Amino acid sequence: MDYQQKLAEKLTILNERGNGVLIRMNYIKKSCADPKTRPSFLTDKAMEPAIKYINKKFPNIDFRGNIQNLNSIQRQKSEVLAATTSYYDSFLDVIEFRDHVYELLNTVDACQCFFDIAINFDFTRSYLDLIITYTSVIIMLSRIEDKKALVGMFNCAHEMTSGSSDPSYPRLGQMMVEYENPWKKLTEEFGPHTRSVTAVLLSLKMVYPRRNLPAEQWRSAQLLSLLSAPAAMLDPACCDTMACEYLSMEVMERWITVCFLLCHSSLNTNQASQELWKMALRGGLFLTLTRDEVLNIHKVSEDLFDGIKGYSKRVADIKECREHVLVNGGALHRERRRFLRGALKELFNVLEDEPGLLGPKALFVFMALSFSRDEVLWLVRHSENMPKMKTPEDYVDNQMADLLFHMEKLRGLMRKYNHVVQRYHVQYLAQFDALVLNDTIQNMYVCPEEESVLLSSFVSTLSALSVKQVENKEEFDFRGLRLDWLRLQAYTSVNKAPLPLKDYPDLAKVMNVIQFHTRTVDSIEELLQETSELSILCFYPRVFEKMFIQSSEEMAMKRYLMSFPIVCTHFSQCGHPLCPEETDAMEKKSLRMCVTFLEQIAKMTSSVVLEICAEQCNLNDKLQPKHCAESISAARHRKQKKQMPKKAEVQKEKPGAESLRKDRTITSNMDKMHMMLTELCSTYSLCTDFIVFEHIVVPTEFLISHLEIRLSEIIVRMANYNQATKEIARPSDLLAVVRAYTASMQSLSSYINVDVTRLLKNVLLQQTQPLDPRGGQTITTLYTNWFLESLLRQASNSLIVHCPTMHCFVSQTTETEPAFRAEEFSDISELQALAELIGPYGLKFLSENLIWHITSQVSELKKLVIENMDVLVQMKNNFDKPEEMANLKKRLTGGENVLKRMTIIGVILSFRAMAQDCLKDILQKHCPYMMQPIEYLRDFISPEVDIKVTLSVFQLASAAGLTCDIDPALVAAMGSMQTDNTSIDEEYKLSCLLLVYIAVSLPSLALDPNSFYSREHGGHNNNIHCIATAINQLAAAMFTFQNKDVEQHLREFLLLASSTLLQLGQNVERIESKNRESVYLLLHMIVEESPFLSQDMLESCFPYVLLRNAYREVYKSFIVTLG
Repeated sequence: MDYQQKLAEKLTILNERGNGVLIRMNYIKKSCADPKTRPSFLTDKAMEPAIKYINKKFPNIDFRGNIQNLNSIQRQKSEVLAATTSYYDSFLDVIEFRDHVYELLNTVDACQCFFDIAINFDFTRSYLDLIITYTSVIIMLSRIEDKKALVGMFNCAHEMTSGSSDPSYPRLGQMMVEYENPWKKLTEEFGPHTRSVTAVLLSLKMVYPRRNLPAEQWRSAQLLSLLSAPAAMLDPACCDTMACEYLSMEVMERWITVCFLLCHSSLNTNQASQELWKMALRGGLFLTLTRDEVLNIHKVSEDLFDGIKGYSKRVADIKECREHVLVNGGALHRERRRFLRGALKELFNVLEDEPGLLGPKALFVFMALSFSRDEVLWLVRHSENMPKMKTPEDYVDNQMADLLFHMEKLRGLMRKYNHVVQRYHVQYLAQFDALVLNDTIQNMYVCPEEESVLLSSFVSTLSALSVKQVENKEEFDFRGLRLDWLRLQAYTSVNKAPLPLKDYPDLAKVMNVIQFHTRTVDSIEELLQETSELSILCFYPRVFEKMFIQSSEEMAMKRYLMSFPIVCTHFSQCGHPLCPEETDAMEKKSLRMCVTFLEQIAKMTSSVVLEICAEQCNLNDKLQPKHCAESISAARHRKQKKQMPKKAEVQKEKPGAESLRKDRTITSNMDKMHMMLTELCSTYSLCTDFIVFEHIVVPTEFLISHLEIRLSEIIVRMANYNQATKEIARPSDLLAVVRAYTASMQSLSSYINVDVTRLLKNVLLQQTQPLDPRGGQTITTLYTNWFLESLLRQASNSLIVHCPTMHCFVSQTTETEPAFRAEEFSDISELQALAELIGPYGLKFLSENLIWHITSQVSELKKLVIENMDVLVQMKNNFDKPEEMANLKKRLTGGENVLKRMTIIGVILSFRAMAQDCLKDILQKHCPYMMQPIEYLRDFISPEVDIKVTLSVFQLASAAGLTCDIDPALVAAMGSMQTDNTSIDEEYKLSCLLLVYIAVSLPSLALDPNSFYSREHGGHNNNIHCIATAINQLAAAMFTFQNKDVEQHLREFLLLASSTLLQLGQNVERIESKNRESVYLLLHMIVEESPFLSQDMLESCFPYVLLRNAYREVYKSFIVTLG
C-alpha cells in the first residue's frame, strides 16, 4: 500500500510544478504593475466602468442585468477573451496545484510519515519545500491587485461569447475571496498538519544552530581551512549529515519562520519550537518568496498573532527579535563576510596549488560557496529594503567584489578539475562506499523484498564503477540511483513500514554520503548552481550596480571587478518553462548589466593606460630638439666663461630627473598609475570569455574598443586643428606624439593578453580614412582641409612660393606677420611625417581633393576657351605672322585669368608631387621588397603597350608614390568631366585651343613685376614656374584620354609658345617688359620637366643663346641683390 502512494514522485513533481506556478504569479504581478507591460485593456479608459463594476461585485457578477456597465467588454469581447485567457489559465493552475498539495499533505498525515533532516534528508527537504512553495504561491496570488479584474473580464467575455460561464469560475472566484487575507486562511488550512510540520522543524534543531554561528566562532574553529590540520589534509571531508553542511541558511530560516507561522500552536506549548523560532527570527528582517518579492517576517508574524488570543508573549518575542536584528544583524553579517573573504582566498590558493585536494575536500568548496551565497543574498535583500537604523554602513559592502571573485574562482576550479573530482569519487564509491553499504545491509535483521531489491541494485551499481570510465570520458548518470533512494526514504518513513528507516540510522548516513559522492561525479554543475547561483541579483539591478560602483572606488577591489559581469552568466539559470515570457526580459536586463559593467571596467582601464601614455608623451617631448636651445646657450656661456644671465625663475630640470629616487617608498604619480593598471588588468585574468544567454562575451574586446575610440580622439585632438584661426600642429610634432603613444601602449601586452598591434593598426588605419567608424573627422580630413584652405590658397595668391630648390613652400616676406610659416609645414621632413601619419590611403584622399580643385579650374578654362574660340582658331593658324597675331591678341580676352588658373593648377600639382615623393620615401623605408617590383613594372612599360594596361600599371605606381609620365588620376578626372552634351572631338578641339590660349598668353607674364626668377628658390616669385608642371601633366592627361599623340601636341605648343616669346624679344607692341628673361626660363622648364619633349626640340624653335643669356641675367641680378 505504501508503495502505491508514490509520495517521492508526487513531492518531486509538485515542487517543480509549484516553482513554475510561483514564477508565473510573480510575472503576472510585475507585468500588471509596470506601465510599460500592463495589458492594454486594463489601461483603456473605455474599460474603466466595467473594471470598477467587476471589482465591486466580484465574484457574483450579474452579466445580464447590468449590461450597461459591461458595454465596453461586449464591444470587444473576442479581444478581451483572447487577452485574458493566459492569465485565467494561470490562476486555474493555482487551483490545480492547491488541490494536489492538499491531497498529498493529507496523505502524508494519514501515513504518519517520519521526518528527520539528518536521516531522510531528501524526503524531509521535499516536504518542507512543498509547504513553502505552496505558501509563496498563495501570498503571490494575494499580491496581484488586478486578479479580480482579469478573472472577471475573462468570465464576462466567455459568457457573452458562448452564453455560459466558465465551469471553473465559481471555484476560482471563491478561492480569490478566501485568500483576501492569506495568512489567516493558510493557518486554518495547516491546523490539521501541525503535528507533522512541528516534528519536521524540530529535526532542524541540531543542524540550524550549528550553522547559525557568529564569525568569531567560525574563526576560532578555523572553519573551511585546509591548513589548520596539515596531517589530515588528505583525509576525505565526510560527516553524517553531508547534504546539511551546504544547505542554505536562508532556506532553513524560511522553513522555520513560515512553517511555525502556519502551525503556530506549538510555539505556546513546546519550548524547543519556541527557541528554534526565535533563533530564526533573529536571522534577518526579510525572507525571499521569489525573485525580488520578500516577506517582512516580523511584521507578518506580529500582524497575525495580534489577532489571536493568548499570543501576547509571542508578539513581545517578535518585537524583541526584530530589535535584535536591527541592533546586531548588520554587524554580524559584516563580520561573516569579512571572515569568508579570507577563508575563500586561502581555500582557493591551496586548491589551485594542489588541485588533487579537490577530491577529498570537495565538500569544503560547496560549503564555502553556500556560506558565501547566503551572505551575499542576505545583504542584497536587506540593502534593497533597508529599514531606518543607526548603523546603515553595516548594509554597505565596498569589498563585495572580493567575495564574488573568489566564489567565481572556486566555481571555475571545480569545472576545470572536474575529472580529478570524478576520478577520486568513482574510486571512493566503488572501493569504499559500496563495501560499507554492503556491510550495513548484511547487518540488518529485517529487509523486505522491495527494499532489498533497491539496496542490492545500489551495491551492484557502485561496485561496477571503474577509473577506466573516467579515463574514457564516459558520461555518468546516477539520477536513477538518487531517485530510488528518495523512493526508499518514502517507503521506509511511513508508519508501520516493514523496514523503518529511523531504526537504521547507519543505512541513512551511508546512503546520504553516497548520494553526495554520486552528485560530485555526474552533477557538478547542479551542485554549483545549488550552492552558489546568484541569479536573484538580476532582479536587484539597483543594488547590484551600487555594489559595483562601491567596489570600483576601492583601489584593492579593482582586480576583482570582473566578477560582476561574470555573475550575469548565472541569470540564464533561473528561468522556468511555465513562464517563457520572462526569459526575453531577463536576457535584455542581463546583457544590459553585463555590458554596463564591462564598459565601466574598460573605461577605467583605458583611462589609466592613456594617462600613462600621456605622461610618457610628455617625457618624450622633453627630449625633442626644440627644447635643447637653453642647454646649448648655457654650454656656450660656460665655454666662453661668461657670467650666466640671472633669472628669477628656477632652472628647468633636465630630462630623466624624474627617475632619480632618494627613497623607494616615495611613490610618484606614475607609480600609482602603474599600480592601478596592474590591479585593473588583473581582473581580466578571471576568464577570457563567458556566455550570457547564448551571447559569447569577450571582456578584452570592450577594452580594445574603448582604447580605439579614446586613442582616435586623442590623435585628432593632438592635431590642434582650429577651424577659426586655421591653426594645426606640424605633422612631425603629431608623429612624435603618435610614436610616443604607440610605444607606451605596447607595454600593455605585458599586463594583459591583448593584441595591442591589432589595436594600433586599427586606430592608425582609421585615421587614414576621411571619417572614423563613428563618423568623426580624422587627421586625414583635418590635414587635407588645412593644406587646401590655408597653404595652397595662399600659394595661389603668391603669398607663399613653391621652392623647387628646397622642395618645399616658403612664405613671402610681408608687412603683416603670417599665421604660419609655410616651410615649417611643407618641407621634406614634414611631408614625410604626413605620409607616415595618413599613409597611402590618406594621401589618396588628399590627392582626390586636389584633383577636384584642378577639375574645377579646368572647367573654368574651358569656358574661357569657348568664349574666345574664333580668335584662338585664327591665332593657331597665323602664329607665324607677327602683325596678324598682334591684332588678334587685342581681341583676345582673359589671358591673365588663364595664366592665373594654370598657375593654381601647377601649384596644386607641385604640392601633390612633393607629397607623392615623400610617400615613396616612406614606403621604400617600410617595405622595399614591395617597391622594387612596382618600380620595375613601371619602367617596363613602353609607348607601344596598350594605353589601358599602361594606365593600370601607372595607377599602381602612383598609389605607391612613384612618378609616372602620365598621371592616371588626372586622366580619370579629365574623363569624368566629359558630359553627354559634348563629343570626344569637341573636347579634343577645346584641349588644343587651350594650349594655344596658354602659349599666346605667356608673354603677358613679363609685365608682372612678381614674375622675377629667384635663384634662391629655384622658381618665380609669383609661382609661374608651376605652369610648366601644369602644362605637361594636363596635356598628357587630356590627350591620353582622347587617345591622341601627346608628344605631337606638346611640340605644337612649344613651337607656338617659342614664337610668341620671340616676338616679346622683338617688342613688337613697344611695351616695356622687365622680366622677359625670367619668362624665357619658363620655356626651358617646360621642356626639362616633360617626358615627351627634349632640348633638341626646344633648340629647333627657340635659340639656346637666349636661354643662356636669360640665366646669366637672372643670376647676375641675384648677386647684385646680395651685394
